[in-house]
Parts: sequence; C-alpha cells; structure tokens
Amino acid sequence: MGYTIGVDVGGTFTDVVVRDTSGAISVAKCLSTHYDPIAGIVTGVTRALGGRDPAQVTRVVHATTLATNAVLERTGVRVAYVTTQGFRAAIPLGRYARVEEDRYDLRFTPPPPPVAPGDCFEVVERVSARGEVLTPLDPASVRRAAAEIAARGIGSAAVCLLHAYANPAHERQVAAILRERIPDVVTSSEIWPEIREYERATTTIMSAYIGPLMASYLTRLRERLADVGIRAPVHVMESGGGVVSAERAARRAVATIESGPAAGVLAAASLAASAGFADAISFDMGGTTAKACVVRGGRPEITHEFHVGGKGSFGGRRAGTGVPVKTPAIDLAEVGAGGGSVAWLDPAGALRVGPRSAGSSPGPACYCLGGSEPTVTDANLVLGYLSSASIPLSPALADKALDRLAGPLGVTREEAAYAVHSIVSASMASAVHVVTVQRGIDPRGFALVAFGGAGPMHAARVAERFGISTVVVPPYCGVASAAGLLAGELCADRVLSRLDAPDPAALLAGLASDAAADLGVSLSAPEVRVLRSVDVRFKGQSHDLTVEWTPDRGELESRFFLRYARVYGIEQRGEIELVSYRVRVTTPAGRPEPTPGIGRSDAPQPASGPPQPRASGTPRPTPPDAPQAAPEPGLSGVPRPGPEPRPPAPATRRAYFPECGGYAEVPVHTRDTLTGELRGPAVVEDAESTIVVPPGWTATLAPDLAVHLTRSGGGR
Repeated sequence: MGYTIGVDVGGTFTDVVVRDTSGAISVAKCLSTHYDPIAGIVTGVTRALGGRDPAQVTRVVHATTLATNAVLERTGVRVAYVTTQGFRAAIPLGRYARVEEDRYDLRFTPPPPPVAPGDCFEVVERVSARGEVLTPLDPASVRRAAAEIAARGIGSAAVCLLHAYANPAHERQVAAILRERIPDVVTSSEIWPEIREYERATTTIMSAYIGPLMASYLTRLRERLADVGIRAPVHVMESGGGVVSAERAARRAVATIESGPAAGVLAAASLAASAGFADAISFDMGGTTAKACVVRGGRPEITHEFHVGGKGSFGGRRAGTGVPVKTPAIDLAEVGAGGGSVAWLDPAGALRVGPRSAGSSPGPACYCLGGSEPTVTDANLVLGYLSSASIPLSPALADKALDRLAGPLGVTREEAAYAVHSIVSASMASAVHVVTVQRGIDPRGFALVAFGGAGPMHAARVAERFGISTVVVPPYCGVASAAGLLAGELCADRVLSRLDAPDPAALLAGLASDAAADLGVSLSAPEVRVLRSVDVRFKGQSHDLTVEWTPDRGELESRFFLRYARVYGIEQRGEIELVSYRVRVTTPAGRPEPTPGIGRSDAPQPASGPPQPRASGTPRPTPPDAPQAAPEPGLSGVPRPGPEPRPPAPATRRAYFPECGGYAEVPVHTRDTLTGELRGPAVVEDAESTIVVPPGWTATLAPDLAVHLTRSGGGR
C-alpha cells in the first residue's frame, strides 16, 4: 500500500495529512518550530504515519510560508538588479499607496525599495516593444557590472531588460556573462515574460530574493525526510493552486509566495462542490491569520498580479500596498487575525486585537507554555467555546490573561472576552468584504466554508454580518489546508506578451508545448488538460482583463465585453486588442479513486495504535523539544500507545451567548453523536477545532460528515 502526505506549515501549527490508496486518511497537528520549520514537519509526519512503513510513501506535497515570511520579514538574500541603461532608478523610485494609518501622517516614511539604489546596475543595450534591436548589447558593460556585483559580495542577481518579453536574446547573453562570477542569476524572460516593466522587474527581483532560500530549504527537507525513510518526490503548492516539483519551485520561488492559503481554498472548493454549492466563500482562520476567497462554479478566482509585503486588509490586488508580483495566484484577502492574535489596549484605552500573534512560542496563555498576554484563544476558552475537559488547556491562565483587559476597561471578564471575540470576527469579516462586496458581489447567495483551527468558532458570527445563511464545516477542518494539498494537480503556467500577434493559435500552441515539457508529459495524453486564455483591452487603454481563449473573434469580443461589465459595472463596446497569451497545463498527481474529498474515512486504523479517539476543544500543543515517542492525544491521527484514555465529552457546558443574557448550559456534541437537527446555542467538538452554533442557527451532519450550519429563516 502506498501513501501520499500533505504538509502545511502555518504560523502556529504544522498540519500533516496522510492518505492511503483506499482514500482513508489520518492527521497530525503539532506546533510549528520557527527556529527550524523542518523539525516540526518531521515530527508531524512521524506522528501521522504511526507504525506504517515510510518507504511506502509515494509523494509528499508541501505548502510553505518560507517565501512569504522572507518577504514580510525582509530576510531574503541580497540582490543586485541589472537593467537597461537609463532605467536603474525605476526600482528605487517604486510605488506606494498609503493605507489608513499612514494617510494623514505628516512624517510618513515610505518603505525601502526591494533593492538598494547602490545595488542597481545598468548595461548598454536597447530593444523596442516589438522586439527590434535598437542598441546592440555591449558585453563590456555587462562584465563591468558583474565585477562590481562580485566585489560587493552579492551572490544573487535579477536581470530585467527593457522589453525583454518581446526579445529575450540580450537577457540571455547578460545572464551567461553574469553567471561566470555570480552563483544565482534569474532573468525576467524565464521567470515571467509579460508586459509592464516595473511589475516584471519586481517579480524577477522577488524570485532572486527568495530563490536561494527556497532551494536550500527544499534540499534540507528532502534530506531530513530521507533520514526517517521517506525518499519519495517532494512537490510544492504554487500560489495559483497547482503543484510543481521541488526543483521547479526552487527555480521559480516567487510562484510559491501564497502557497499555504492556496491549498486551503482548493479544499474549500472541493468540499463546496461535493456538497452541492457551486458558489462559496472560503474562510480559513488559523493561529496567526485569516483568509477569504470567492469560489464560483467550483473554481476559485485567480488573479495574475498581487502585492506582497504591504499594509492593509485590501486583498492582493490593491496596487501600491506592497511589492507587485505578476504570477498566477488564487485571489484572496488576508488579515492578521487568528487564534493566537493578541488583544491589547491602545494609548486611548480602546481594545484592539492583532495583528501581532503569540504564535507557537510562547503561544496563548492557556497553552501553559509561558505566554501571559490575552489572545483570541484565551477569550474563547473563557467564553466556554473551548473545553479543557479532555485536552488540558488552562482556564485559570486564560482567566488571568483576560483580567488584564477587564480591569482597565471596567467590565467583567466574560464581557472583555466576548469583546475580543467580536472584534476579531469583525476583523475577519473585513476580508470577506474585500473579496465580495468591495468587488460588486452579493455574498448572501454563497455558502461560507469554514476551516482552520479557529475558523469554525467564528464562522457563524462572520456569516451573520453578510446575511449568509449557510456555513459548511468540513471533517478534519483544522487540517483542511494540508488535505487540500492532496487535491492539487501537477501544473505548469506559461505567459508571453505580444501586442496583437499575427497567429495567436500558433503562439498558444508553443506555450502549451513548453509547459508540457516542464511537466514531462505529452499534450496528447488523455489525462492532460490545457487551459488557454488571453489578456484583452480596449484599443488605447492601459489595462486589460483575462478571458478564455477562442479563435472566433466575435465570441472573444463578447466574452471580453461581458467580463468588462462584470468587473467595472458598465457595459461598453469598442475595438479590442490582445496583449498577452496564457497557458496552464495540468495533469492529475495520482489521486486514488474513490477519494472522499477532504473528509475522513472510517477505514480501520493501522495495528500500530488504537483507533483514534474523538477530542474536545483545541488540541493541546506539544512543546518543540517534547519527545516524539509520546505525543499528546489528539495531535496524531494514529496515536501511539501510552497516553491515558480521554474522559467522555460532557453532555452540556456553560458557554457565553449575549442572546441568552450571558452564560447558559448548552449541549456539547461530536460528529459521532450529532444526529438530526441541533439547535443553537450549542457546541460541536472536533479533534482539531470546535464549531460554535449560536442562537438562531441549526447544525446538521451531512453524509460526507461535514457539519452544515443553517440560519433560521434562511435557506440555500
């Protein structure tokens, strides 16, 4: 029997899902080890495998925040930028849009550019937008730049020459000369040969900035997995939801910046489709951040440009709020709101929550790992939404942490806790607002698919703010992103800008052939799919929209006009022009049949351990230095012998609901005991999360073991 493994490293927890060829899965959840993320991965993989033979693992799929963290924390390698003579100032000048807290700051200082002005170099050459050579390349100017870069000790260079998308010959010559003295050199024509000079340059720079880190990380990951007997290929989730080999991920590291969130959206889309919801909103709340994305017709929205490293809860498309990256990415909005988000009082005495998180170290106060500041998890424990009956969180430490807020605010502990709960729900609702209302989408007809360790506790309250009447919580919701990795297909994207190319069909065919070569597949294979699209704009306009390709010019115009009206809210007709051509080639990555979506299987557990017991509340994390041989119960889908059996979950528990006037005794169920309709207020507990059913909501268990929450008076 073979096994595939999905690994998602988050800000607080590292999640692992193991699936066998029958579709049965087991999970593990352990604290992320920020000092060495691979240590947490190895711990989680070992626990999830239990006594199974690691040599039988056939594939490991990984979602990583390495690229994101390197950009946010500015910990990438030093990069030299090489461009056409006369254009070296484009990157230092840059762009920036002030967000709310900066808008009226008279002493505002813009963020530093991605490359220091002194590390920007020019070479003598010039190519026109049509690809004609206007000024031949001067190799001597390249050698002078290479000598200066090497003298400064810079080991990574990004080459972006003017209009290299139209003619990459000069870039290739420059790269060849630079590689004689510089170890890592990337060019815009190999990373993403698309129109718009500044965005193409920043995309190339970001790849050079994080590429060496990614290559080193993936090499070490494969070595550490081999040490525990896993020698299977390692694949990495890209921002657009496709899966690529570790080698390709290292070469195009910029494509992995939104790796982790993409996996969660795929899981949500899969579940929504299987539950009969064509339109859904993916809502993922973990320990550090919350993400929202729109899924239409079973497919998530894709953007071809997003911004990283900026401020504000505007989603990836707000220009100027970070460094622009032109590569396909699932279009989502993200806010700094999670279970570990710290609640604090600003100088005016107002209560704030996040964006700073307690993370995995020291973690929330109730984790007993040294944290003392009040967090969202502490507030939820005080409110009774979490339980320490069988997973020993510390209510006393949570009470003490919330008292630090209640005293200065002049309110009771439970009122302070509910204020924290409400504020973080409002913060997460802003992410949903960005991807729906702000883009002209009425969310009331959508189902909210909630997952992540903290998502199901807040999902109903977030849905209420938008009039959404259905919330779907998948099985194993706490590790849904890791499960979503196993649903990803092997994929290769290609793009090329050509203003009104004379033969678009031939150009697209060439891109498809190149993408298929990246995957090592034949385009004629029945399992291979080719998606073709083009960027279209009205003649004379600057910006374009992506529409599905058709050789019928009239039909292509109709698709563009419809897309234009949908995006901008007005109908317009006129002459169009084609700007860029896009191809995505995908092939299945060996998914077993039948596959139970992202749900759990009732297949027997391996003989190496007892059947997995159900758990209450949020899993108690294990300290990073805890021995692997005795994980805490609830952290592994295949527990090892040793832990004491858990006591049964209580039939009722005191939980705080303002509609009930405060605390009330509410029924507590697991998915195993949930039958018929469960009317709120109530709690449904999982091994990885807890579902809160507020008053006015009803919970039912679907055949696929997803919990559906329905608001009274509402329907699908």
